[in-house]
Order: sequence, then structure tokens, then C-alpha cells
Amino acid sequence: MKFLDQAKVYVQSGAGGNGTVSFRREKYIEFGGPDGGDGGRGGDVWAECVHSLNTLIDYRYQQHFKARRGESGAGRDRSGKAGDDVVLKLPVGTQIFEEDNETLIADLTEPGQRVLLTKGGNGGWGNARFKSSTNQAPRRANEGQPAEERWVWLRLKLIADAGLVGLPNAGKSTFLAATTAAKPKIADYPFTTLNPGLGVVTVDEAAFVLADIPGLIEGAHEGLGLGDRFLGHVERTNVLLHLVDATQDDVADAYRTICSELTAYGNKLDEKPEILALSKVDSLTPEMREEKAAELAAAAGRKPMLLSSASGEGVTDVLRAINAYVAETRRMQVEEAEAEEAREQAELEGRPDPTEGWQP
Repeated sequence: MKFLDQAKVYVQSGAGGNGTVSFRREKYIEFGGPDGGDGGRGGDVWAECVHSLNTLIDYRYQQHFKARRGESGAGRDRSGKAGDDVVLKLPVGTQIFEEDNETLIADLTEPGQRVLLTKGGNGGWGNARFKSSTNQAPRRANEGQPAEERWVWLRLKLIADAGLVGLPNAGKSTFLAATTAAKPKIADYPFTTLNPGLGVVTVDEAAFVLADIPGLIEGAHEGLGLGDRFLGHVERTNVLLHLVDATQDDVADAYRTICSELTAYGNKLDEKPEILALSKVDSLTPEMREEKAAELAAAAGRKPMLLSSASGEGVTDVLRAINAYVAETRRMQVEEAEAEEAREQAELEGRPDPTEGWQP
């Protein structure tokens, strides 16, 4: 299955059916009166979050979605049939934007979430609706309301607890393959990874989701290389693992390049907790290890962790460091949810806020 994380689609609801002008015509009934039925309601267009999808590839081959219009009313007070709704099935983590690709409509983060994109038009009234004591034979009916239409952007941002960042060939995919059941493509040339990947890591009976994205190069925010669009997939993470290839000539410059790209991308990625690790240390002599680690520490202002995904050296220590951030974030989220529930309950019962002054 191909991975697609952005698509533009056109959605149109159904117009309402028209009301009908009709009069009762039966034998031996001279003045039957109006009996025109109402038009049916047009179908809506909904977006629904489902657990079974992980890509927007379906919306590459179909970009137009139109709900059916309501049927017109008929005589004998028969209302028209309502139009069927159209539901766009979207993977967890999909954001829906207006046509300007900036105004957020909805952020679907849990299966079962639904959002109305376009509302179907109401059906028009038939002439039976206009009957009154002063107008016994109305000859008017309403047309159905028109359909709504719009273009929207769908943008998928993977939901993961931790994310991998680094230059191409920094060892990100190898680390993902060594620590999860994921099987990313691994080769010794840049940009082997073309699409983001996810894997579930288990360490010390705890589990978290790890995301791998294509490597960044200097100028990625200006479109060089594969660009920086894939950074959207680590926006939701709690911590970043920054891998620096120990076999490079200048590890300090490699570190600064990625930091600059994170800052240029924005969305507070440069403010996320970051674990710094020197990868592929199995390829260095002990003296070279110390030299490279010292250069990186001088550039980053902190001592990097050492690891080798190939030999397994330092991998468990890095995973435990990541899990510590993930566990702390989850604890805070639970406490915030409990505090919010307590505030809502107190408001319903007319009691003072029990969490006033509380800090997570």
C-alpha cells in the first residue's frame, strides 16, 4: 500500500427536493383540497475517523464526493425520499483544513469522531402546507434548499509517542527495525526512507509508538531534498530522538543543521524534549568515540548517549530514556483529565472549583 499524507477533495451535499402542487382528485369528492407533499432532505457529507486506515491513498484516485439530492414530493401528501449521506473514512490523526490549507476545520484523533463538512438542503414544502381558512386552494410550493459545496484539504499527521530525526543515513530506520517489528527499507545511500514509518517499542514491560521520518538536509525548509513536510508526523510526539551519525567528518555541524531545520519549520518542534544520541559507534575506535562525543557535546551543550543499532550497544538505555519522557507525559495527561472531570462535576453541583491553584 502506498503512503499518502495529503490530499485535496471536493465535497458537495445534496440539494433538497422540491415541494409539489397537487389537488385531491377522486370520484364523488368534489372539493378534495391540496395534497402536495414535501420534498425530501438532501444528503450530508461527513468525515469519520476510523481505526482501520493509516494512509489517505484512497483520496488520490477519487477527489469528488457528492451526496444525493432529496426527491421531490408527490400528490396524496407523499413526501420525497431523503438523499443518502456520504461518509469520508479517514485515518486517525487526520486534520481537515479549508481550501486555503491554513484554517483548521477539525482534528480527528480518536476513532468514531465525526464532523459535518457540508449540510444537505431541506426539502421544499408542498402546497398542502399553505392551506388556511382564507386560502383553501393554494397553488404554490417551495423549491428545496440548494446544496453546499467546498474544497477541503486532508492532512495526515501520524500519532506517535516519540519521533526520530536526523540527517539522511543517520541510522533512523535501522534503529526502528532493531527496536520494533517494523521492516523499513534500509540501504547505504541517502534518502532510502521516502515515507514515514511507525513501530511499537516494548521496554521494561512498557510500550510506546515510535515514528521514523525521511532525513532532513540543510535547506529542507526551502524545499531541498524531500523538504520538511514530513516533520508534521512528529508534531504530536512527546519527545524526539536526535540521531547523529558518528562516522561523519563533522558531527557538530550535522547536529546544528537539524536544529536549524526544526526551528525553521516552527510549530514548537524545537521546544520539544530531545534525547541526543551518537549512532553507529561500533564503527569507531575507543579514541574516536571519545573525540566525536566531545565534539557533539560541545555543540549541543550536553553529553550525547552512545548507541549502535547493529550491535545493540546502548539501545536499551536510549529506549528507557525515551520511555521516561513518555510515561511522565501520560501521567500528566491523566491528571489533567481527572482535574477537568472534577471541575465539571463541581460546576454541575454548584460547588467551588476543587482544583483551583492545582498544577499538573
